[in-house]
Amino acid sequence: MSDDLDFSRLIAHTENVRQMKAGDWVFQIGDDASELYVVKSGQIDILVDGVSAEVVRAGGILGEMALIDSSPRSADAKCRSDAEIVAITEKQFKQLIQEMPSFALDVMRVLDNRLRSMNADQTTFY
Repeated sequence: MSDDLDFSRLIAHTENVRQMKAGDWVFQIGDDASELYVVKSGQIDILVDGVSAEVVRAGGILGEMALIDSSPRSADAKCRSDAEIVAITEKQFKQLIQEMPSFALDVMRVLDNRLRSMNADQTTFY
């Protein structure tokens, strides 16, 4: 993720923090999805076929695709270290977009960065 995209401002005043331990699953492929997560502290691996595709750190987001297409999770997310995460529901997501239109663009930038990274890592193109 681009270092200039910091979503921690979204959770600055929240008390709805989930405590996670190293090795805990945030979600797994196929899980129902209704929230995205902002990482408050720690590191979370996004895993594709068991391989870390990205490490999301404090201020980063994961699980955002769930609020865009309402499909089950397409990757695994596992805590690399103890972590604190904050869930953003679809209702909150829509409210954030209305209040801060730049938020939607920031989420699109995250998606773009991840897609470009995955494309760059591929050795076979279809």
